[in-house]
This record gives sequence, structure tokens and C-alpha cells, in this order.
Amino acid sequence: MTTRRPTPSRRSLLRAMAALPASALVLGEVPGLLGTALAAAPPSGSATRYTIVPFLDSNDGTVNVYQSDDATDFRLAKSAAYTPPANRIRDASIIKHTNGYYYLTYTTHTWQDPSTTIGFARSSDRLTWSFLYDYTVPIANLSRAWAPEFFVDSDGSVNIIVSCSTTDDEWIFTPYLLKATNSGLTAWSSPVALSGIGENHIDTFVVKLGSTYHAFTKNETTKYIEYATATRLAGPYTISRTGNWAGWGSYREGPALVQLDNGGWRIYFDGYGDGTYYYSDSYDTFATWSAPKGLPAVSGTARHFTVVKETVTGGVSLPKNVTRSFRSVNYTTRHWQSQSSLLNLPVVTASSTTAEKQASTFTVVPGLADANGYSFRDASGNYLRHYSYRARFDPNDGTSTFAKDATFIARTGTTSGSARFESYNYPGYYLRHYNYQLRVEQADGTELFRTDSSFLPVTAWA
Repeated sequence: MTTRRPTPSRRSLLRAMAALPASALVLGEVPGLLGTALAAAPPSGSATRYTIVPFLDSNDGTVNVYQSDDATDFRLAKSAAYTPPANRIRDASIIKHTNGYYYLTYTTHTWQDPSTTIGFARSSDRLTWSFLYDYTVPIANLSRAWAPEFFVDSDGSVNIIVSCSTTDDEWIFTPYLLKATNSGLTAWSSPVALSGIGENHIDTFVVKLGSTYHAFTKNETTKYIEYATATRLAGPYTISRTGNWAGWGSYREGPALVQLDNGGWRIYFDGYGDGTYYYSDSYDTFATWSAPKGLPAVSGTARHFTVVKETVTGGVSLPKNVTRSFRSVNYTTRHWQSQSSLLNLPVVTASSTTAEKQASTFTVVPGLADANGYSFRDASGNYLRHYSYRARFDPNDGTSTFAKDATFIARTGTTSGSARFESYNYPGYYLRHYNYQLRVEQADGTELFRTDSSFLPVTAWA
């Protein structure tokens, strides 16, 4: 591939009903370091792991834990992983702290009730959580403290951005900044409103690149996610993108960002009006974004989450600068084979011809676009790449586009020793066989897709 690239808000309904009588990010294990050092495929034997801890559309009294190795295909790691001893858990934000523990902060009450506290929980393994405490946000006449978002700055300081309203207008929210004053995350500075973003903004999520803070925040009047920048975390911020600037549409909330292995940035947001959880990617420092897509598997179930990204052990170990053949996991007599420059999946056996065996043998080399990734060369020296979604072999033309088209990130397959090969420049798209032809297709969250896209490296046929 060389190219690719109205329902009322629940809160507005709630606000109308109430009138009747009755975001941080930590990437890997380097808090706040959000530069290109973390934008690389995992090394051999390691894997990328993304973790989310959303509350459920059907239940805001508990959270599930999901994990993914590609930021697209999230799988349930533990259901009902944490239920607070009292009240609710909504809008959970997760980090991994320098002490090795994972922390959650979250909204403690449902929308009907005053909510002057935010909750905290801790885990050593992301799966089993212990309640720590509820913290009363010290703002005079506070009515509601919603959607606390962790942010770990480049100096290592742990901060929370929380959306707060006061009793004079309980539905008008302003983002406030809290800073941890001890390493145990049990004491916090006095709240300071984020300058420049102002009232009637909620779900503010910040990332830092270089010396610039980038804020994504929902405008509660227009229901669009807006974009602002500042040179200090507390501001003043300048809102420079409003309306449908990114093509995400309106009635969107809960933005959360994470950097992908290929250096791009992914934003997740809750399309609460249509029941879909979306993601969208940017490769030009947030100027433009891909068309939003529904997140497989968890869309319609998960609500408002943030993401923690880590590099962990247990990934694919595939030697480089060696020859291998690749066998389908679910069609065990079928192997990759170059046929008229296209990659297909015919039957290959000991009785196959020498030419067929040679066409089914490939040299595994460091990825042309990322040495931690993989590229594959056939016997004639051509490289496996995707073009119009089809897997094919072409000579390297030396361009950046070709290098990216010909680079794949190895993710763990469905059987022991197998691998799934994700397109480097189309995250979430995998080499997958269909009708015994190989294409790059978008993961759909099903076990069939995972199996169809899993291949076992075996001794080379030639």
C-alpha cells in the first residue's frame, strides 16, 4: 500500500434531567519520556504490552483489565478486576509508578450524586487491585470531580488533571492540576486551574513532546474534542483546533493517547452517542489524523479509559540473517510461497519440486524501516511488501515508503513458537491468508483472524 490514509450527549441529557425536580501517560517504564526512544518495535524475545482498565457500559461499579500487543486487538485479561469498597469506579486512569506498582485514579460516584472525591487503587500485577483511599479535592463549593487523568512529566513528577464543577453550576467543568508531593502518591498540591483552557471543558488529557505540552479536551458545548498547546503544564494553553478539525465528529469524549511502535500516535475516544469506542492515528505531530475506526472486541463494552504501554519479556524470538520457511498454523501442510511475485499459501511437502521449495524459502533480515522489525527476502533478492493490501515481492527501490511497506513487527501467534506479522506502517493490519492468498488485513478481534494470521517459522525447504 502506498496510499491510505445527531445523538444528544449523555451529559447533556443528564444535565437536562438534573434541571427537573429531581488525561497522563506513561510509556514503557520511563515516566513522562514521550520521545522517539520509545518508538521502536520490541527487540527479539520481548513484546509490547498495552493495558487498559475501563469501566463497563453495563456496570460502573467494577472494571475489567484488557491487554494488547498492538494497541488494536485488546483481549480480556481479567473481568471484574477491581471493585471499590464503596461507591463507583468510572473513568479510570492507569500508570506504572517508579516503585514498580500500577496505580489507578478514578471518578468515585455516578452522575446523579455530588462527587467531591477521586479514588485510588494499587496493583503489583495489573490484575489484582487493592483500594488505597478516596481523596477529597480541596476546591471551595465543589460539586463534582470527574475523570482524573494521570500525567507523569519529564522530570518524573506525578500529576493529575481532574475536571471539577462547583455548586453554583454543577454541570460546568474546568480542568484542574494536582501534583503529588510524596512518592507514595498520598499527598497532593492545592488544585490549580489549567490556564487558557477554561470552563466548560472536560476529560483533558495531556502529552509532552520536547518542551511542548499538548492537551486534548472535550468542549461540553460543541461536543468536539479540541486541541491546545502550552510551554508549561499549568498553561497558559492556546486552543488552536476546534470543531471537527480532526474529522472525528462530535459527541466524543474521554480522549487518551499512546505512542505506537512505529512512532505514530494513537488517540482513543468514547463515541458515547453511537456506542462505539474509536481510535485514530497521527504521524505529523497531531496536525492530521486517520479516519476514526471502531476498536475491535471492546467497542460497545468498555467506557472511558487511558493506556499504559510497556516492553515485557516473552515476545517472538526469530533469528535474523537466516533462511526460514513459514507454515500456516491452521493449514499445517501449507507454506508461504512466492508465485509470480505474489505471496500465496500452497501445499509444500517433501515431494514438492526444487523450484517450489526454493520459492518457499526466505531470508529473514532486520526490518528495512526498523531493525527490531523484520523484512523477508526471496531467492531472487526481492522483498516481501504490501501493495494495495496484497502481499508481494518487489526489488527494493530505496524509498522510505518501500522500507515501511516491507517491514513487519512480530507479535506472538496463537500456538507455541508461532508469530503474527503486523504491517509497520499500517498498525493493526496483519499478514493473513484468505483463499490461500496472503494480504494485509485489519484485525477484527476474533480468534479466527488471529489463527489465520499466525505462522510458524520452520526449517527452510531449500
